[in-house]
Amino acid sequence: MQNESNRKIFRKLVSVKEACRAVELMKETVKPEVEEIPITDALNRVLAEDIYSSCDIPPFDRAAMDGYAVRAEDTFFADEENPAILKVVGEVETGEKPEVEVGRGEAVRISTGAMMPPNANAVVMVEYTSENESGYVEVYRGVAPGENVIAAGSDVMAGELIARKHTVISAREAGMLAAVGIGKVKVYRKPEVAIISTGNELCEWGRALEAGKIYDVNSATLSLAVEECGGVVTYRKTVRDDWDSMVEAVEEALNKAEVVIMSGGTSAGEGDIVYRVLEKMGNVIVHGIAVKPGKPAVFAVIREKPVFGLPGYPTSAFMIFDKFVAPLIRYLSGRKEVRSKSVKANLAVRVVSPHGRREFHPVCLVRGESGYSAYPLTGNYSAMVSKLYQADGFIEIGEDVTILEPGEVEVTLFSTLKPSELVVIGSHCIGVDLLVKLASVDAKIINAGSTGGLLAVKRGEADIAGTHLLDESGEYNLPAMKKLGLKNAVLIKGYLREQGLIVGKGNPKGIEWFDDMLREDVRVINRNPGSGTRVLMDMHLKKIAGERGKGFDEIVKRINGYSVEAKTHTAVAVAVLTGKADVGLGIKSVADLYGLDFIPVRAEEYDFAVRKDRLEKGAVKKFVETLKSEDFARELEAIGMKVWERTGEVIEL
Repeated sequence: MQNESNRKIFRKLVSVKEACRAVELMKETVKPEVEEIPITDALNRVLAEDIYSSCDIPPFDRAAMDGYAVRAEDTFFADEENPAILKVVGEVETGEKPEVEVGRGEAVRISTGAMMPPNANAVVMVEYTSENESGYVEVYRGVAPGENVIAAGSDVMAGELIARKHTVISAREAGMLAAVGIGKVKVYRKPEVAIISTGNELCEWGRALEAGKIYDVNSATLSLAVEECGGVVTYRKTVRDDWDSMVEAVEEALNKAEVVIMSGGTSAGEGDIVYRVLEKMGNVIVHGIAVKPGKPAVFAVIREKPVFGLPGYPTSAFMIFDKFVAPLIRYLSGRKEVRSKSVKANLAVRVVSPHGRREFHPVCLVRGESGYSAYPLTGNYSAMVSKLYQADGFIEIGEDVTILEPGEVEVTLFSTLKPSELVVIGSHCIGVDLLVKLASVDAKIINAGSTGGLLAVKRGEADIAGTHLLDESGEYNLPAMKKLGLKNAVLIKGYLREQGLIVGKGNPKGIEWFDDMLREDVRVINRNPGSGTRVLMDMHLKKIAGERGKGFDEIVKRINGYSVEAKTHTAVAVAVLTGKADVGLGIKSVADLYGLDFIPVRAEEYDFAVRKDRLEKGAVKKFVETLKSEDFARELEAIGMKVWERTGEVIEL
């Protein structure tokens, strides 16, 4: 049986906090494992790594409409009275490589989705043309450069983060992965769990119920609860309150699973022997928790495997499972999620919808001052796989509605909506990812540029905005916050990072400064409007324009690739690495990461705008504390950035 010292363990109630600490210690006995599986087998599995796109989507400029591929400048003044007359020199079908170029005054017939032929920069819709038997086509409407063309990389650019670690894979994620050519993914292996129900009174479901018996509820509810947490039940058994039978069942369970869950027989009565069996076979670390329901729970470790003894009453068993066992199984499976189907939200901006058709418009959800705010995705979302991936759900717009004004809407969720402890919106920086990681907070990070982040903080949609906006005065961030009227926020000084020109290894084009971007043989990759990097780029180009007595618009028209935009510094580096561009403005850390050369421009101050009413929020406090920590300073320096004497300083507007 048991000696006197063991009896003391069973009579001592531990607090919930102490019980949670015991579970954390149990995690040291088992670790998550990773396996690689085909994406077609990955439904509801959890990604074990961040996944970046290795290619552009689409991989080439493609026609968005049936019509004629042309040089846009040949059609600028075309109308029904004075059509542009172009010579038809060929045809390109979907799936084939163009064998013809488009010269001045020429056109090529093209199908929707087909690859644009060389020198063509727009497509005239077939509805606005008329081809005659002599091989010429009349164009009755002019087109602008890029019109009716889906540009290479306009959906996804090589180097973009397309799926984050710990993402639960649904059909949408599988489509995203397949779109960039990924056939296998690394996922967390499902933890194997054994379930043992104990009690002389138990009867298995499906059998006739005898007098004095009750059906085994716990094995059913716990089995599904385990699967909801990402585990798999590999052993299930119902046993009587008999020492030998129970020992045999536990031995079998330990041989077939890495976590064992028992229910019933955990009290201190003579007939309740689960805790005695567990103590005999291993080490009981908890027996009795100061909680209602679920007081007589038992935690043990046997053969370096966690074993849980839950109360027999179904409600008690489930409550203890949810509080203590579920976190361990989710930890092993990499899964963290909350169930939900639909939510009420405030539509942030108006949506224009086609009349006569019911529309299911994808939206992203963020928590604002008055609840969730829904941001409708823009662009040709029906053709862009990344748009669907980004969306949290959709709103339904009726057939008779052409303009849906801002107001309350119901959002149908694509999958479980995961509330985040922290929302960070703003300029992309790997330092933010490091901060979130070290702070151990569940964060939703949206890369919307510095200005977009500041506006999100102002509207209450973000707790924190990462920003590096340089004012003409030479001061970072504070002037921009004042101009935007962010009276409800403070500026917390962050860290220093070095901005510069990222070029290929060995600098094959001999690029020295921004002036070289105007050379015909140099291709540029730009950043998105509103980002601090874009602001810095434009400041230097405006200076060049002034020195040459030219207008800014005139200067940027000469830059090959100025209108090609990347959303992140990583995407800029990958564009240079893969030869898509010769130069781009970005931070030194990503240049070093990809082995590229770097031409320093200036050290910039990357800071954080934080809403005043969120300063006491737990996740925000963790974020700020981590910002000022020695661990962050050390790891930040390892990736090419550094803290300074003002890091953590709080500035009121």
